[in-house]
Amino acid sequence: MMVKNRHASSPEIPEVLFAAPAGTPAGIEVMSLADLRERFHGRTPDRPQRPDFHHLIGLTAGGLRHTVDFTGHTLAPGSWLWVRPGQVHQWGDLTGAEGTLILFQQDVLDAATATAARLDDPYAPVAGTPDRDDAEALDLAARHLSREFQALGQLPLDVHLMALRHLLAVLVLRLAHLTAPVGPAPAPDETYLRFRDALERHFTRTRRVEDYAGMLGYSARTLARATLATAGLSAKEFVDRRVVLEAKRLLAHGDRTAAQIADQLGFAHPSQFGKYFTHRTGRSPIDFRDAVRGRGEGTGASTAARQDPTTPLTRGGRA
Repeated sequence: MMVKNRHASSPEIPEVLFAAPAGTPAGIEVMSLADLRERFHGRTPDRPQRPDFHHLIGLTAGGLRHTVDFTGHTLAPGSWLWVRPGQVHQWGDLTGAEGTLILFQQDVLDAATATAARLDDPYAPVAGTPDRDDAEALDLAARHLSREFQALGQLPLDVHLMALRHLLAVLVLRLAHLTAPVGPAPAPDETYLRFRDALERHFTRTRRVEDYAGMLGYSARTLARATLATAGLSAKEFVDRRVVLEAKRLLAHGDRTAAQIADQLGFAHPSQFGKYFTHRTGRSPIDFRDAVRGRGEGTGASTAARQDPTTPLTRGGRA
């Protein structure tokens, strides 16, 4: 079955590259959601996108539905959302939504800041609403960053860019800190972290928990306990979710055939991939591709999969 032939008229999700506005420093852009509406002539971008840069959205008024990697998030005033490079996202209706949008490339921040802010962490939270103290600090950081971005020409260009980088660092470090423990909290479980990192490297080669246990020197039971304690999932489900996410990205982003996607993800045969995907998502790969690319259908995220980030985030994590 050739997925490409059946969907040749269905446009793939575009990969969006960062393009700095004329006359501004490369790598960072700050605008209001009102500016974004004006840029799109009052219309909301209605197609999913896969940017190669970070999006930070801070909502100050109204409401906004935004979808990241096929999961919907409802933003309320005070909420923040972080889309990382490579994630598929789609805007909801921007009418009445007010706030700040910050776009930046990965290499704008120095390596130490990038590590501390977990820029490369694919498991970092996407959205949340901080408590009042953190909300005030984030709002101040965002306003200061926006003010500096609009102040082009008041400082030498290299100094202006340095100031933007430092102000952006403050904002992303505070956002990352919302879910980081404070004080003498125990270190993250090393077994889980090693399993997670190995999964990122090898999920296209094996989906067997026993294989990961063998390559890491643990028993499968040890991996199961560590994953359940840290992620709240069985080790097998943890592996399956990562494989399914990549399959969704491949289905949404391009017109690869079922055989090509199956091969890329390490399946012996396209039919094996089809059964695997259907069993875990409730729809066939072709049905998923149709839904995620359908105008007005949004993202194919089910109601049960949608997340509401309005639970306050505190310095110790989710309340």
